[in-house]
Amino acid sequence: MDYQEALDFLYNRLPMYQRVGASAFKKDLGNTLRLSQLLGDPHKDFKSVHIAGTNGKGSSAHALASILQEAGYKTGLYTSPHLKSYRERIRVNGEMIPENFVTGFVNEHEDEILKISPSFFEITVVMAYAYFAHQQVDIAIIETGLGGRLDSTNIITPLVSLITTIGRDHEDLLGNTLESIAFEKAGIIKEHVPVVIGDISGTSKEVILARANEMKSKVVDVNNQWQINENDSGQYDFIFQGVMKYSSLDIALKGQYFLKNIPPVLAVASELGQAGFQINEGHLRMGLKNINANTGLKGRWQELSQNPLIICDIGHNEDGIREVVQQLKRKKYKQLHVVFGTVSDKSIDNILSLLIKEAKYYFCAAKVPRALPADALYNSALRYGLHGEVFSSVNAAICEAQKNAGPNDLIFIGGSTFVVAEIENL
Repeated sequence: MDYQEALDFLYNRLPMYQRVGASAFKKDLGNTLRLSQLLGDPHKDFKSVHIAGTNGKGSSAHALASILQEAGYKTGLYTSPHLKSYRERIRVNGEMIPENFVTGFVNEHEDEILKISPSFFEITVVMAYAYFAHQQVDIAIIETGLGGRLDSTNIITPLVSLITTIGRDHEDLLGNTLESIAFEKAGIIKEHVPVVIGDISGTSKEVILARANEMKSKVVDVNNQWQINENDSGQYDFIFQGVMKYSSLDIALKGQYFLKNIPPVLAVASELGQAGFQINEGHLRMGLKNINANTGLKGRWQELSQNPLIICDIGHNEDGIREVVQQLKRKKYKQLHVVFGTVSDKSIDNILSLLIKEAKYYFCAAKVPRALPADALYNSALRYGLHGEVFSSVNAAICEAQKNAGPNDLIFIGGSTFVVAEIENL
């Protein structure tokens, strides 16, 4: 197989959650462990940080990877889903996994893959671990896919675990209460491994603390310990328990929601310092400033053009959309145009109720089987006072929004990772 044939094999022969939904989710680690054992358990050959959470886990992973790269460490980064290229999921020092490694891996292990019949995600995780071991990385930052306890990534024993937030998403797989979702996320906590917890409170935190106590794990709870102030230059001062800790940090990611992820990231960096990694303030500053350049992160409050201003964001669940809407409301514009699509296996009523009624909507569906048809989305949106038109594709909707928008307008593109992934000039 050449590279394209290897990709076709991964996409078409193996069930892929992003395309088909719940039927691709394997509720045990058996396949991952069997595949890993066949390869000599490469996940045991490198140090790692493991990150779970409803929102913020991907951007936190990229931020940590950027900081470690600035500190001079050869750093692996595993994230999902990808936007444009499969190779985005697996990086070392920001460079995507080479095509020839993907091709060689699939060709070499095709028989075992067909015998075990893993999901797309399971085989991709094992490929990532094999690549990081092959590259002899100093450390790898690993983002969970779904949940944590039964997520394929969860065969590692990291130096530090991080749980960013707990919110409602993937309830068909993780449970329909915050407590059940927290239980799944807390499954990444390993015995005697410190865990950092972010913006989490109430019964969700109680579930995580109970798991940490069971695992005899140190808990670093950053919630309510930091004050973050924006200064006149658009940089941020971070005050820890009333004392200035970092002044005038330049943050690459411009989404206001990302700010709450920085204290947990700083806490993880501190824990890594205690584990022997040499990370100083300069590394932290440059790492946060250069996230996009160092790791190739895209789709997080990303400005695509000016006059009109076009912004995209992959926020797709209730908490993520709430943060996006709050930031949109802080922007100045004459008219807001929203290109919006979502998936069919998600409850969208709470999301639609959050959206800005005064905007003009361009309803669309991404080209994945899970996408909610644009006309169905349009009909649901009408119930919430959201008005607009239906379009045959994401880029047809974007073209119409650009045609209608004046220079002082704002175009927002989002609602689903898959909508953002289809933007032609991303």
